[in-house]
Amino acid sequence: MGFFRRKTTPLPPRSWKITRKCLDLIVESSKSNYPQEFGALLRVDRVDKNKIIEVVLLPGTISGDSHAIFHLHMLPIDYSVVGTVHSHPSSIARPSDADLDLFSHFGKIHLIVGVTMYGNISWKAYDYTGRETSVEIV
Repeated sequence: MGFFRRKTTPLPPRSWKITRKCLDLIVESSKSNYPQEFGALLRVDRVDKNKIIEVVLLPGTISGDSHAIFHLHMLPIDYSVVGTVHSHPSSIARPSDADLDLFSHFGKIHLIVGVTMYGNISWKAYDYTGRETSVEIV
């Protein structure tokens, strides 16, 4: 009698949505924090658990030219918090190694906003493995 690993089929990717109001808040916060990074957590609707409806600002979050440091121990017990959002003042909305490490330890969905000195914005969404995913704006 030994241990065995049960074969499971992978779950299909989750289809995420974000409200226009929440995305606008993220974009404006990223612009106003430029040239430093903006960082916050993402909260979903308690009924529609795939729809991101607001950002959560953690006390003690540190923003710098190339980092946003979250103090996750300050997060209250809240199962509607599903991921993170932060900006990159370099305008490149790709995850760094530090981002990928955070993704793998916390949350299911992560947004990165690229901001330029001219106020141009680009954003991308990633799952917990760092794989790019789509988010519908509703």
